[in-house]
Amino acid sequence: MEIKAQVILKATRVDGVYDADPEKVKGAHRFETISYIDVLQKGLSVMDSTAISLCMDNKMPIIVFDMNVSGNLRRVVMGEKVGSLVTAD
Repeated sequence: MEIKAQVILKATRVDGVYDADPEKVKGAHRFETISYIDVLQKGLSVMDSTAISLCMDNKMPIIVFDMNVSGNLRRVVMGEKVGSLVTAD
């Protein structure tokens, strides 16, 4: 927050936020967008609850994307829709 960032980039082994671990649960549903509150209420393993709450309090969006796909970081930085967006709405 102090560094004046516009977004948090969360690189993971999966391509976004899911309702269950997609590496363990076949048919897990991926969210294109999800609110901070839904992440907290559903107990989703995006980040720890303190980090989610801090982002929520500061209206800092989080983009969760697969770090193992070549070019994904560049795509995110260039503004393409990649992974899931965690935001207030």
